[in-house]
Amino acid sequence: MDTPPPRIKLRLEYDTPLVLGPGKAQLLRLIGQHGSISAAGRQMGMSYKRAWSLVEEMNAAFATPLVDSSRGGAGGGGARVTATGQAVLRHYEALERLLTDKGAADLAAIGGLMRGQDR
Repeated sequence: MDTPPPRIKLRLEYDTPLVLGPGKAQLLRLIGQHGSISAAGRQMGMSYKRAWSLVEEMNAAFATPLVDSSRGGAGGGGARVTATGQAVLRHYEALERLLTDKGAADLAAIGGLMRGQDR
């Protein structure tokens, strides 16, 4: 029986302070898909307040905002991932692929040293 490869959870820690990891990357993806911070948060099982707080944290850490939002009202609000946000997400995903692809042999070697693995 083949065991699935390990999942990589990339977590980038900056001194700004900002931690950019799988949760914030997913939040950006979902805001881009839904055009809404609240819908993205709901899909991730978090409150609007929490999702908004994460967006504010990301926006404050970068030279230009990652998410641009407009207030609700009669016509409804909305949010969009900016060009900077799209670039950050694209680079984050490229790093994930790099670790998975170029690190495959190292990941397999570590897995082979784990308890219960055939040697």
